Amino acid sequence: MNTTIEAVLYTSKTLSNGQHPIMLRLTKNRKRKYISLHISLASQYWDAEKCKPRRNCPDKERIEALIQQKMQELQNQVMDFKTSDKEYTLNTLVEKASRKVVRRTVGDYLNDYIDRLLVEKRVGNAKTFQELRTSLTKFCRSLDFYFIDIDAEWLKRYEQCLRVERHYSDNSIGIRFRSLRVLYNSAITDGLIKKTDYPFDTFKVSRFKEATAKRSLTKEDIRRIMDCEVRTLTKYPKPFLQLAKDLFLFSYLSCGINLTDILHIRYTDIVDGRLVFNRQKTGKLLSFQLQPAALDILNKYRQPNAHPQDYIFPVLRRSVHVTAQQQYGRVQRTNKRINRYLKLIGEHLHLPITLTTYV
Repeated sequence: MNTTIEAVLYTSKTLSNGQHPIMLRLTKNRKRKYISLHISLASQYWDAEKCKPRRNCPDKERIEALIQQKMQELQNQVMDFKTSDKEYTLNTLVEKASRKVVRRTVGDYLNDYIDRLLVEKRVGNAKTFQELRTSLTKFCRSLDFYFIDIDAEWLKRYEQCLRVERHYSDNSIGIRFRSLRVLYNSAITDGLIKKTDYPFDTFKVSRFKEATAKRSLTKEDIRRIMDCEVRTLTKYPKPFLQLAKDLFLFSYLSCGINLTDILHIRYTDIVDGRLVFNRQKTGKLLSFQLQPAALDILNKYRQPNAHPQDYIFPVLRRSVHVTAQQQYGRVQRTNKRINRYLKLIGEHLHLPITLTTYV
């Protein structure tokens, strides 16, 4: 009997970000098997009848390419079984097809991994692995090698390069190695390398973590920031200086919510005096009662006749910052600018530590 292979949106499972995983459904002799593609999508962007993303789906071409690539691997293996007149089960088919992926280089796999993150709009994570790619390329000159080549000795040489040639701190080295470890674990899951070849059992990444000084202020310091008239700090008015103060205080008053989440707050996220939103990094739903002073800050920036999906703070614009990459870039640039102004406020008040969004 023929084997059918089709892409489906697995709506029986809902991820923390509200999306559903895209899977390949294999059917043979009335038996079914599902294979995860490690990508997810909101249900409104999936055409269940045509088994593919809709026209308005973000990154439609990239998702279709990932689906087509995996389907082609399976279909080629089915053809191999047929031409050699061999019987097979769905488990045998998947195992055999996966083995062919073992020949993929670290460079190819890393590029695909970054593409997956971008499809899932995890732009910050994608940037981390893009930096890993740049770092590995400088170390190896080329990424045309396999995961089996990465052993404890290879890792020691990479550490030496980062420490001696690049003058990286332990924290910076740790970031690169933690990213590489995540990539290696993903390669194990995808069948590119065996768990028995895992080099991080002997090469410990945890030793790169440096102790950092706590960056905190007293309640009295916070009160002085609240009372500070920032208009008097500069010769000419700087609206962004007031915005920096307001964003810092809103975070303080709202459970320490980070800047990225603050700038993504929409009018529709405020429900009966509560902030109800999904975190940008994890997709986790959070809900808490807003303090009166935090509501005052929001009300300061509210615009009449605004669309429910508009952002409240005047940084992101729904009609301009459409893609995840555009939003990420805008937030990063804003964060740098805000920290410059917070530093100015902190110096004016003679605070004991440099004032930033991380304090």
